[in-house]
Order: sequence, then C-alpha cells, then structure tokens
Amino acid sequence: MRADSEVTELIRSGDKNTFELVFKSNYGSLCSYAMKFVKDNDIAEEIVQEFFCQYWLKREEMLITGSLKQYLFRAVHNSCLNHIKHLSIRDKYSEHTLWENKQNIADETDKMELSELHDKIRDSIGQLPTERQKIFIMNRYEGLKYKEIAEKLDISIKTVENQMGKALKFLRDALKDYIPIMLLVVGKIIYNIFKN
Repeated sequence: MRADSEVTELIRSGDKNTFELVFKSNYGSLCSYAMKFVKDNDIAEEIVQEFFCQYWLKREEMLITGSLKQYLFRAVHNSCLNHIKHLSIRDKYSEHTLWENKQNIADETDKMELSELHDKIRDSIGQLPTERQKIFIMNRYEGLKYKEIAEKLDISIKTVENQMGKALKFLRDALKDYIPIMLLVVGKIIYNIFKN
C-alpha cells in the first residue's frame, strides 16, 4: 500500500492509473457522504464527479498534506455546502435574469466564445452513442430520474447509471477546455440547443 504522499505525487505528475484507483476506491463512500447534505443521489454523484474532474484538471496545483482520504471528504463537504448556497441564490434570481445580465456585459470576444461553446456542446452530445444520448437527454433536459428512465426504456437502473456515468465522462473530457465559461452559461446554452 503506497503512502498518501506518494499517491498524491503520482497524481500530480499525471499518473492516470493512480488517479483512477483513488477515484474507484473512494467514489461510493464520497457519494454516500454527499447524500447526507444534498438529499439527492443524482446531485450527490454530480458533486463527487465534478470534484474529481476538477482535482484532475488542477492536479499540478494541488498540494495535499496529511491524509488523502480526509482531504477528499473535506473537499466534497465544501462542495456540498457551496451547492446548497447556490440553490439559495438560484431561488432569488431567475436563470433568465442571470443570463441577460451576463449577455449585457459580454464583449464581442465573449460572444464568439459562447457561440463556439454552443456548437461544441451540441456536437459533443451528438457524438454520444444513440442509447446513451437518449438516456442523457431524458435525465438532463426532460428531468427524469434514473428509475423513470429505466422504466420507460425497459432497462435496469444500473444500466442507466452506467450510461450516464460514461456520458458525463465523455462530455467533461470533450468540454474540458471550456470549463471557465461553461460555469457561467452552460445551463442556458443547453436549454437553447434543445429549444431550437
């Protein structure tokens, strides 16, 4: 068993196998932990997946001392609190108003980036295998829970979970260069993609 310091150093240097091992060995317990705060399995999984995505993208900047497991749980705890805080903000301001404000202050470069991101999201979703794309759209844009999707498509919930996990991983990889701007506008952009 490698020491935490060795594991974190391997991840910092870009060792994907070590990162995957850390992910697989902690994913379940971190999701269960997040569930205590957000009370929704899908959201808990999203928070943990997003944390690991950010961890990998910012691995070179990470300086983790002490227990890696404690760091993971503390980070997910903070992400859960941020999520709850953002829910409160969302309740106060409509998505439309936020989008209009962002558009009003965007310069021409921003608009070009938004257009490029719009196309990239559409293209990336279109690259998903047919069944995976259908499951992804039913969950993310039609608001169906995994159980409802499984019933509608006559497949197991586990299959839905696996397909969603693969879809999210593919889209995060495909859109990793767009993360900063996505955090601001992805919700409205995706809505417009499927509205048109």
